[in-house]
Amino acid sequence: MTTVQALERTAHLHERVRHFIPAVEWPVFAEDIDAILALKRQRRAVILAHNYQTPEIYHCVADLVGDSLALARLAVETEAEVIVLAGVHFMAETAKLLNPQKTVLIPDLKAGCSLAESITADDVRGLRRRHPGVPIVTYVNTSAAVKAESDICCTSGNARKVVEALGVPRVIMLPDEYLARNIAAETDVEIITWNGRCEVHERFTAGDVRELRAAHPGVVVLAHPECPPDVVTEADFSGSTAAMSDYVGTRKPKSVALLTECSMSDNIAVSNPEVDFVRPCNLCPHMKRITLKNIRQALEENRHEVTIDPLIAGRARLAVERMLAI
Repeated sequence: MTTVQALERTAHLHERVRHFIPAVEWPVFAEDIDAILALKRQRRAVILAHNYQTPEIYHCVADLVGDSLALARLAVETEAEVIVLAGVHFMAETAKLLNPQKTVLIPDLKAGCSLAESITADDVRGLRRRHPGVPIVTYVNTSAAVKAESDICCTSGNARKVVEALGVPRVIMLPDEYLARNIAAETDVEIITWNGRCEVHERFTAGDVRELRAAHPGVVVLAHPECPPDVVTEADFSGSTAAMSDYVGTRKPKSVALLTECSMSDNIAVSNPEVDFVRPCNLCPHMKRITLKNIRQALEENRHEVTIDPLIAGRARLAVERMLAI
């Protein structure tokens, strides 16, 4: 396979991302993309990519894309033999939980998450002792071990629905403090929080929103619910990455700012070229550990296969399946 042949075979893909990757830079990406497409066919593999992946991954090699809830649902539906998760480790674990007989690969084992690292299974057991009988709703941004100690999982897109579906006056919601506080403001259910925070979203401030509006009159501000509550209050809309994408695609604001990870704006902009994206983004260092090169290596070398202790997997799977059933 030569670079010239790879360029010819991937030219149609460059058209999708030409506003973000200049033609002069495309040869750097084309060979890996061409190899990945061939490897997927050889191995009967699919690539699931989170909305925070860079455009050359999201638009050129991914088969299924979305937020964490969408990826969880899509993982169940795929008939592929191999799943490569272009995202962070907890997402790959969730895919493995839902596909125990399939090979699930994470291109970089260090692609972690500050939320997942903020709580342990021992912490969850401690919460149960302090609040006996109170259901524990666990954000999917957690390890399988933490999910196994929980009653049900949720995502930022379905958190309120999950909380209210339990039909109880009080729940524990972990680990994201800001997500829990933002959901508490929308429901009559009392929510006990944990002190975890997303290192990307916690950096946004209400002052940032006011500065955006001053610098860009008329800009529509969309905030992820992992942002601090005062940021969500200042914003025009708050929702999951899927909800933000739907907002832009449906309402077509003239100018919009997404208070979330950097690549989100780039990926939505591909489908909405008429919208002006103001980009006050913060970078997720964990998501950016996933690259075309290590996706290719994952498929070539079966690197790095995700495994979960069967004693943990069964209980964790139940928590995820309860969420998907709602």
